[in-house]
Amino acid sequence: MEKILVIGAAGQLGSELTKALTDRFGSEHVIATDLNADAKEKFDFCRFQVLDIMDQESVRSLVKNEKITQIYHLAAVLSATGEKRPLFAWELNMESLLFVLELAREFNLDKIYWPSSIAVFGPNTPKINTPQYCVKEPNTVYGISKQAGERWCEYYFQKYGVDVRSLRYPGLIGYKALPGGGTTDYAVDIYHKALNGEKFTCFLREDSMLPMMYMPDAIKATIDLMEAPIENVKIRSSYNLAGMSFSPKDIYESILEHHPDFKINYEPDFRQQIADGWPDSIDDHFARDHWGWKPTYGLKEMTKDILENLPKFFPIKL
Repeated sequence: MEKILVIGAAGQLGSELTKALTDRFGSEHVIATDLNADAKEKFDFCRFQVLDIMDQESVRSLVKNEKITQIYHLAAVLSATGEKRPLFAWELNMESLLFVLELAREFNLDKIYWPSSIAVFGPNTPKINTPQYCVKEPNTVYGISKQAGERWCEYYFQKYGVDVRSLRYPGLIGYKALPGGGTTDYAVDIYHKALNGEKFTCFLREDSMLPMMYMPDAIKATIDLMEAPIENVKIRSSYNLAGMSFSPKDIYESILEHHPDFKINYEPDFRQQIADGWPDSIDDHFARDHWGWKPTYGLKEMTKDILENLPKFFPIKL
């Protein structure tokens, strides 16, 4: 049986992915870990342990003693937060990945999952239907670390046969966790403000088009990739992945259909420059061709679902 370790489980992606993995493999076969001890309350459905990915001795002991077979390495400093502490972001993002890859080689683990991002692209990347293979000149420490990480993942597969798999996520939107410091997180916060009757101040321009994805689609894509036969996983850097593309104005107008009194204003800050270096839309035909990827949600379907379900996790303050 598989024994799965999720590192950085308390984040936006990790919270929901860990639940999906537990539903699939059973509570005794999934261990959620996070640096934040208070996160334990999120994981009543599986085992939870406080773990610092930079504490290599503790991580190695856990992998060895629990006979871990798969690691989902989600711990990272995200784009906007990383620009405030660039050297720390580089150290955590890169050293932790290299350590996990070495663990996979040392213990001959079955599979590793590590997320990449559209942050690997840059201002000189084609912005419309950005292809899998193109120039990548990221201008954030987060993007630089993800680009370097992709190269290391491919290297460990080619050199040592480590079965590491990765997706370049667009902006991820969900309702079960609060924003985590990413440039696309305005598209999470905006729903909280709408439901609480508050005016929303957006840190991007109204016309800033970015690739996005609803969390259920991101979870589905991740599990589909990890369960694909090894011969179908033909890209070992990271797969382009697409769901939908929209601007702050688009998401605002989708909310107006349900909350016609909702107000927004725009005050672009340093995150606008980050967004300007990212694609408008993504070409993900390799993921579709190699392992059958297909998204389910568009903007209208996502907005309706979030507005119905978010109050179950974050009570309305009205």
